[in-house]
Amino acid sequence: MRIMGLDVGSKTVGVAISDPLGFTAQGLEIIPIHEEKGEFGLERLGELVKEYKVDKFVIGLPKNMNNTSGPRVEASQAYGQRIAELFGLPVDYQDERLTTVAAERMLVEQADISRSKRKKVIDKLAAQLILQNYLDRNF
Repeated sequence: MRIMGLDVGSKTVGVAISDPLGFTAQGLEIIPIHEEKGEFGLERLGELVKEYKVDKFVIGLPKNMNNTSGPRVEASQAYGQRIAELFGLPVDYQDERLTTVAAERMLVEQADISRSKRKKVIDKLAAQLILQNYLDRNF
């Protein structure tokens, strides 16, 4: 079963994919989107779904630290509904609190990557962490 992890932002969607057995997550790419213009990167997402034969999506839910939901949670859930209808695949959600912080820390402390380069990979790494957390919790 291939599961695709998504870190949905207002400008980009970080994409990760599980291995066929569901043990590990690998970051794939960052899809540019533009929420205000209604551009959600669905064409590219569809190409990846087909290429990797995806069976399910996991979307990060950026809850507040006090476990409340804000506008980004609603946007992520709306994106989830949109892709569930479009691709006819199940969507699950994973708490993503601090995944971007963890991704940034990994890039700074372990990889010593400059700020400009971090911006190019942070969402992909966050998607990978979201998916890996989901896999660890469920499989």
